[in-house]
Amino acid sequence: MDSGNGLLAAAAAVRRMRPDADLVLSSDPDGMPWGPRTPDDVAAHALAVARAAAAHRPDALIVACNTASVHALPVLRAELEPAVPVIGTVPAIKPAAAGGGPVAIWATPATTGSPYQRDLIERFASGVAVTGVPCPGLADAVETADERAIDAAIAAAAQRTPQDVRSVVLGCTHYELVAERIRAALQQPGAPALVLHGSADAVAAQALRRIGAEPATAAAPTGGLTVLLSGRTAGLPAPVFAYAEGRLLAGSGRATEAERGAPAADEAATAALRH
Repeated sequence: MDSGNGLLAAAAAVRRMRPDADLVLSSDPDGMPWGPRTPDDVAAHALAVARAAAAHRPDALIVACNTASVHALPVLRAELEPAVPVIGTVPAIKPAAAGGGPVAIWATPATTGSPYQRDLIERFASGVAVTGVPCPGLADAVETADERAIDAAIAAAAQRTPQDVRSVVLGCTHYELVAERIRAALQQPGAPALVLHGSADAVAAQALRRIGAEPATAAAPTGGLTVLLSGRTAGLPAPVFAYAEGRLLAGSGRATEAERGAPAADEAATAALRH
């Protein structure tokens, strides 16, 4: 679950680790963006998503959204656990700092400088040079696959990033969809290769651990895919196909509920991950 297409990176990571997983993807186009909402409002939207997920009997729920993970995890876990493990998304500041600095954290303006991000830096990056880089407009541009706006937002954020940075934390799940474009904008000629730190692979692996599943070691049939847009069963939105992760998910082996002619989910229904 996410407000928008930021869930693609985590969903694709699950698909790569467990091709046989049945995935239910839900975004909230009617309610996005979540970033400018109050914490209570974000929690309310996320809680509606989680309650709808219970109807899909998920094995686990991945909150593939930094904003929802900050403001809604306690509410979601109180509602669903222990029956359904809830896995949040945390910016990969700890592994980035472990490699030494300097480190840049690319995030939304609301997250940059927030108490949440400051706490993570204090806990995991003490003694490491860390620069918070706000990226206004980047998540919105990625959401709509607006190529020009993506390039402009990345270029502007790159100008605010110190040239000696060796590691960059992608502090918004949308940014992982354009990771290589970010790398190209930041890589200095003759400098060591820049290391980008996303969260998708770690979140997917944690979801499998929580349900006692192992990554697949042999070829397996591709699982199904169900897409919910603000509770309405639908196909994948057109901008999704601009990204490798979206195209990977579109190759699911079984039809979506919409393609099977199943009735639309309840209006409140949004997201879950199930196997």
